Amino acid sequence: MRVLAIDYGTKRIGIAVSDELKMTAQPLEFIPAEPFAKFLERLQTLIREKEVDQIVVGMPRNMDGSYGPAAQKVETFIGALRDALVVPIATLDERLTSSQANRTLIQGGVSRRKRKQKTDQTAAAILLQSFLDSGP
Repeated sequence: MRVLAIDYGTKRIGIAVSDELKMTAQPLEFIPAEPFAKFLERLQTLIREKEVDQIVVGMPRNMDGSYGPAAQKVETFIGALRDALVVPIATLDERLTSSQANRTLIQGGVSRRKRKQKTDQTAAAILLQSFLDSGP
């Protein structure tokens, strides 16, 4: 069984998945956020194909640790996921994962055009690796 991470965005939603031993995270893909029904259909397919038994969603927080409007959007998104899925959903602080993902892609020599496509799934992988490293 695996853990799947979601980096929520209003346009693109980054997806990453763990290996079967739940030790390493790999970026998987991004899924367009709209229409939500198509996103949900693709997510359900990935959950089945990858044999996912847990989902972790990045929860945006302000630098002072408080929750802002972006966190409220993620809470609404998680509520919709809980209504549609039977897999347990956890959240994890995602501060700075997108900027860290962008830096990683720049250091890897990824072009600006391709970085835009890969940032979301890379941020999901960074989030997932943090979750896996934190232990059960």
